[in-house]
Amino acid sequence: MVDREAMARGRAIFDPIAERLCALPDVDMGRMFGTEGVRVRGKVFAFVAHEGALVVKLPEQRIGELTADGIAAPMIMRGRPLREWAEISLDAAETWPALIDEAHRFVDAITP
Repeated sequence: MVDREAMARGRAIFDPIAERLCALPDVDMGRMFGTEGVRVRGKVFAFVAHEGALVVKLPEQRIGELTADGIAAPMIMRGRPLREWAEISLDAAETWPALIDEAHRFVDAITP
């Protein structure tokens, strides 16, 4: 279910960060899970989910650390957690810029 108000709030935070990243080599916008996200060489690394949370691709261990710190939760799809995807709520929006940058570095390093 799409929460349009929360998604708009999330996009208001996300879009300026994505715009900054799109100035970097090999970074652009693309579709993932029915929404638009920022990607490097075709691989999405961050997007805003339909309920307004930020979703980022990070190493599984890092997601565990963020979850233990109460900053993130593993992204759940079809009833199961995805290993390298975490959701960060709007309540932790101050962490979004650093986590998006971290996700960019991670995916940039693992994408040929």
